[in-house]
Amino acid sequence: MAKAVLFHELGGPEVMRFEQVDVGDPGPGEVLIRVDAIGLNRAEVLFRTGHYIEPVRRFPAKLGTEAAGVIEAVGEGVTDLQVGQSMSTVPAFSQNDYGVYAERTVVPAAAVRRRMEGLGPVDGAAVWMPYITAYGALVEVGRMRPGDTVVLNAASSSVGLAAIQVAERVGATPIAVTRTAKKKEALLKQGAADVIVTESEDVVERVLATTDGRGAEFVFDAVAGPGVRDLATVVAPDGILLVYGALSGEPTPYPAIDLGMPPLNMRTYTMLETARSPERLRRAEAFVATGLRSGAFRPVVDSTFDLDEIVEAHRYLESNSQVGKVVVTVPH
Repeated sequence: MAKAVLFHELGGPEVMRFEQVDVGDPGPGEVLIRVDAIGLNRAEVLFRTGHYIEPVRRFPAKLGTEAAGVIEAVGEGVTDLQVGQSMSTVPAFSQNDYGVYAERTVVPAAAVRRRMEGLGPVDGAAVWMPYITAYGALVEVGRMRPGDTVVLNAASSSVGLAAIQVAERVGATPIAVTRTAKKKEALLKQGAADVIVTESEDVVERVLATTDGRGAEFVFDAVAGPGVRDLATVVAPDGILLVYGALSGEPTPYPAIDLGMPPLNMRTYTMLETARSPERLRRAEAFVATGLRSGAFRPVVDSTFDLDEIVEAHRYLESNSQVGKVVVTVPH
């Protein structure tokens, strides 16, 4: 038996409950892990509230795809992982099937990676979702190159900060967009070449001024909604607007229809495009691992909570106050 976080209805953080569950043995292609740290992501908030890209199929429902810990048992057919290894999970499975908000849990072996030497559980739970998302969109799909400019909103999120570092590593110029001035210095410190504060500055004017009127080859949009109209106007010729989130909660128009604009390259992206493709995931892992080893990538953890504080941790995540990742630690 192990303590796990489940929810029996859609709703706010308060619907999460601690329950003792029978973890069981790992089946074919699965591993049993002791969870030491859990990386919180917007996907869990959306899943819990019924707004994720896949609905909750049954209750009680599990939560979480990103964790770090130790392998305790391996199932039939698992030959490349061993009991006692330090590991992290790649978010490559459905929360309808598995969940890592627990003291111990079973996960698919295909989503387990050996944790790099020197990477502790907290950082190990803060790596894969942000960097795979940023790499997959900007490098794998977008083919970002040296000299390109990327404009990214929700820049203080873990994905936003990873995107800044990915752009730097490629030789591109990251321009961060944030709502208030209180995060400006932190974003500059994390590597943003420039920071646009939307409460006091016009995004279109600032981007065009920064790029000498050319616009940005990439716009990496976590917010979506009506704001894409403005973002679309700063996309350079042959550039692309990548929508990977929907923080606004509002419908997202296709701007060219409304404004009679020149042709616009605009597409959605989810991390699962990379995580569920073995070849793309292999390239992503190599890119991220070499970035970590060289020091180009530095996981940014804003704060940690204990597992018993999971409700408070989700409330903090939804406050948008953080700069970087929120991680929950699991005492044993």
